[in-house]
Amino acid sequence: MSTSRSRRLVLGATGAVAAITLLAGCGSGTPGESAGGGSGDAGGVTEVQFWHRTFTPAENDWYSGIVKKFNESQSKIKVVDTEVPADAWDQKMKAAQAAGKAPDIYTHSGSIQDAVAAGQLHKLNGLVPDDKLKEILPAATSISAVDGTYYAYPLLQEAQAVLFWNKDMLSAAGVDTDKAPATWDDLLAACAKIKPTLKSGQYCISPAQDAATFAWSTVGQQYNFAGHTALKDDWTAADINNDGYKALMGYYKKLWDEGYMPKQPLAAYVEGKDFGEQKVAFKVSGSWMMSEIGSDYKDLLTKTGVGAFPSSEAGNDRTATTLGNFKWVIDAKSKNAQAAADFLTWSIAGDPANVVPFFVNTQFTKIPVRQSVQDAVAADEAAAKAPWSSILVKDIAPTAIPEPTYPWDVSLAVGTAMETVMKGAATPDAAIATAEKAIATVVQRDGLADKAPKK
Repeated sequence: MSTSRSRRLVLGATGAVAAITLLAGCGSGTPGESAGGGSGDAGGVTEVQFWHRTFTPAENDWYSGIVKKFNESQSKIKVVDTEVPADAWDQKMKAAQAAGKAPDIYTHSGSIQDAVAAGQLHKLNGLVPDDKLKEILPAATSISAVDGTYYAYPLLQEAQAVLFWNKDMLSAAGVDTDKAPATWDDLLAACAKIKPTLKSGQYCISPAQDAATFAWSTVGQQYNFAGHTALKDDWTAADINNDGYKALMGYYKKLWDEGYMPKQPLAAYVEGKDFGEQKVAFKVSGSWMMSEIGSDYKDLLTKTGVGAFPSSEAGNDRTATTLGNFKWVIDAKSKNAQAAADFLTWSIAGDPANVVPFFVNTQFTKIPVRQSVQDAVAADEAAAKAPWSSILVKDIAPTAIPEPTYPWDVSLAVGTAMETVMKGAATPDAAIATAEKAIATVVQRDGLADKAPKK
């Protein structure tokens, strides 16, 4: 289970776009039907099957629009657009792959390492022009390439742990509204001031709260506290039995014990409902949450502060967030790989004007992976009304780390330990010992020592 995928599944199930059903555009029949065997009509037109997940309305509109625009731009390739509900994605994709009918091109979240190892993805080198591959910024290279070979072209990156705050609620408590608390101690001090000013049912902060969410949303925080993530560099064992991990767990326990956070989630980590309803002064979520605030709680736009997540006292300017992502990939068995690559190149690797509307219409909450696109988005006249855009792109993204490429089960073991400690069900030492055993099983089961990233 990839981290971004889990985020999107929850968003698809709980967000405002939950009810969107499976749609197939441009006259497609059974999803993926023509992908494995190739297709073409009497006029020599190559048909390319393209699958993408159900996202937010603005994203869905962009996807359908870019397909239509591409099809109208030329007469040799016809892209058939299929939108698949997020909660049905895994099942439909696995069934299509098993039947040899996977779409020619589709969206992909999280790490590509397992898919590359399984031979599921087509190399982009030789299909997508080299100058277009070289445009991918360094921060996005690790999610696009394996050992120097590109297998994915990213559309976006998203900061997975951003701090949002209600300026009115902070001001009422005498807390600085102009910038985020710099450290965890600063955050706790702010909560101590805010708590006495709250009404029944209100809380200082809504952070991650369950094992699965901790697993993917706190990877940057783990790096911030410990200087590394959950595995040793050679992937032979866990590297979580240290003061950094224990301190991180301890801070979440303080939020829990002091009543600064709710004992039951008021909303999913990925959505902003609890913040929009002003039930919390601080909300921890991904950068995408501003899009929801802008669409569903417009009165809060000017009252919402946005900043980097607090650091540990010993953070040494290390980031506290990871960058999630969505990429486009071409199926390894596609018989229309070059046509699919031509569509990819034109749509997201070509003229920045094709993708600028995506970033503008999602309210500048996502981070472009090409400098030319970043510049074009920043130049859009609407950017001036979205001050959080420069915070994300200039203050948070440059130092953020990519999502981990080790298996999800490793992250989940850490997330389980964090939840257990937070709720007082185990001491940090006991929870870490349990997590180490679980990670050791994954290391052996998956042969991780042979898959460790090369220096």
